Amino acid sequence: MVDGHTFEVEIARHRRARRYVLRLTSEGALRLTVPARASISGGLRFAERQHDWIAREWRRQQERAARWTDGTVLWFRGERVALEVSDRDVRCGAESIRVRRAGDEDPVRTAVETHLRDVAAAELTPRALALAADCRVSVARIAVRNQRSRWGACSSQGTITLNWRLIQMPPSVSDYVIFHELMHRRQPNHSRKFWREVDSVCTWWKEAERWLRKHGREIL
Repeated sequence: MVDGHTFEVEIARHRRARRYVLRLTSEGALRLTVPARASISGGLRFAERQHDWIAREWRRQQERAARWTDGTVLWFRGERVALEVSDRDVRCGAESIRVRRAGDEDPVRTAVETHLRDVAAAELTPRALALAADCRVSVARIAVRNQRSRWGACSSQGTITLNWRLIQMPPSVSDYVIFHELMHRRQPNHSRKFWREVDSVCTWWKEAERWLRKHGREIL
């Protein structure tokens, strides 16, 4: 039990896992990944030691699930922005967004996320193509999608997929994510060669990774 809440624990063995991994699912359950030769009892003891992390993730999940109203704070272009909600519109930084309330349980969130996804589609695709041209990497196409567990992906066919939430990050961090996926066109792995390729086009990648580790869970 954490903060008065009892969590169901889902246990899954994974032959490639090298350590215990704990995740809080969107349904509010704890998913414990156990390496093939590790003990389940050891995994449960590991989970018990994550009390503070579970409490933080639970509070964060509750905040994400809450209705968006006047004063709700979210990330946009790398800054924390408080929404200003009126009867028909909501302001998100310099953006003015029309809200349609009929038949929607969370109309402000729907309006803001729809708008940000449109902004992301309009801006991320040409940005990715420009960066691909700069580093002379060929791509088949750029897709902007609503991914729930990753910032981007690169397929073997050369399609770069980007999470629309990149628009919420500082531009330097979203550029790093794009460069990261583009370099998978040269090295389809995370080997030392891959990270050397990343460093050759994005010297600030370590700072960007630190930002993602610190703030990424507030967005994704």
